[in-house]
Amino acid sequence: MKKKLLAAGMAGAMVLGVLAGCGGGSSSTATSGSTGGSQTSEAKGSVYYLNFKPEQDAQWQELAKLYTEETGVEVKVSTAASGNYETTLMSEMAKSSAPTLFQVNGPVGLANWKDYCYDLSGSAVAGELSDNAFALMDGDSMAGIGYVIETYGIIYNKDLLSQAGYAEEDITDFDSFKAVVEDITARKDELGFSAFTSAGMDGSSDWRFKTHLANLPIYYEYKADGIDDTDAIKGTYLDNYRAVWDLYINNATCEPAMLSAKTGDDATAEFVSGQAVFYQNGTWAYADVAELGDETLGMLPIYIGAEGEENQGLCTGTENYWCVNKNASPEDIQATLDFMYWCVSSEVGTKAMCGGEGAMPSGNPGMGFVIPFKGNLESENALVNIANQYVADGKESVLWCFSTMPSENWKNVLGSALTTYAADQTDANWETVRAAFVDNWATEKAASAS
Repeated sequence: MKKKLLAAGMAGAMVLGVLAGCGGGSSSTATSGSTGGSQTSEAKGSVYYLNFKPEQDAQWQELAKLYTEETGVEVKVSTAASGNYETTLMSEMAKSSAPTLFQVNGPVGLANWKDYCYDLSGSAVAGELSDNAFALMDGDSMAGIGYVIETYGIIYNKDLLSQAGYAEEDITDFDSFKAVVEDITARKDELGFSAFTSAGMDGSSDWRFKTHLANLPIYYEYKADGIDDTDAIKGTYLDNYRAVWDLYINNATCEPAMLSAKTGDDATAEFVSGQAVFYQNGTWAYADVAELGDETLGMLPIYIGAEGEENQGLCTGTENYWCVNKNASPEDIQATLDFMYWCVSSEVGTKAMCGGEGAMPSGNPGMGFVIPFKGNLESENALVNIANQYVADGKESVLWCFSTMPSENWKNVLGSALTTYAADQTDANWETVRAAFVDNWATEKAASAS
């Protein structure tokens, strides 16, 4: 079903969330109502959080311990392996001690779990939202709440780019980017580095391309057609997708046929060791690349050759929505609501989520999130600050449309087709990519609706 595009409203909400910043969190105490509250609540239950983000497991474990020490309420955190959240959630929800707090990735994920979602309308945590655009609605029911705003693009090493004779100002669209990348490749033996890190296509890395890179052709098709979802994607910008994918895989640290064995850790290591200038990833990867130094890190939009892209900013949004299990006991529901509220309103919680030097008692710098809540703190994440500057400069953020992708299976089929094409870049193999993108979209959308 086609809907009117909400880009203007969502873009405004993104800007509000990204730029929100204040000098400290609010008080960690509040009056507790029947649908939310704080650690002063009389709730006697416990919390079981199934965390989606492996990269933040240590922080969530520490935060849970801090909350228990402060309130006496038990908080258990389990973290699903990368790429296995949905299957882990299905398994855990079938247990008698099911998660009380879990995550969906947007409307498509909600369709599978809406019957488990407690209505968060009127809760204390909902009252902390900086904009209601970050509430995930199921009709009149608030089924989920976005808890982090993130941004991705092409992270780059300013020093290496300069050594190659270029600066950020030289890259304003796909054509100028392609010229820089291919020139670096032509001189890579002389320069001592490649243009791109390896585009790993194992499960720890392929989401960057079957989901995040694939967002660009979806975004521009939705924008052109004035919609924000569709049951039948047309693939209008698939030639652009092919062009940027070709650029990534043919100008990298490894041969394209090796990508199936390359990992996310490989790409990170190549970037921080100075083997490559460009590395597609997001603000969440700051801790992995911070050793290069803030003055060395830059971030570019992902240009694909679309009209008007010279005014394009970075890709900003969320696919991370907290949901509370309505089948949990009333005591556990209340305890979970209290924990959520504390995370986004207390000084300890907001410092841990927003991050920064010494953000957590252990010395851990925290999660580095921009959170769409009133207690959001000014970030010490250099990549977040770069994203803020794009917004301040009036660049148009690319919305996260991948929450409308039909299913995890759709992504996996596309990822497999991209890997096959990389190893043998024929038109016939790209037709397999096109079929995975377009034909399988319609098939998976129909299956999810049945």
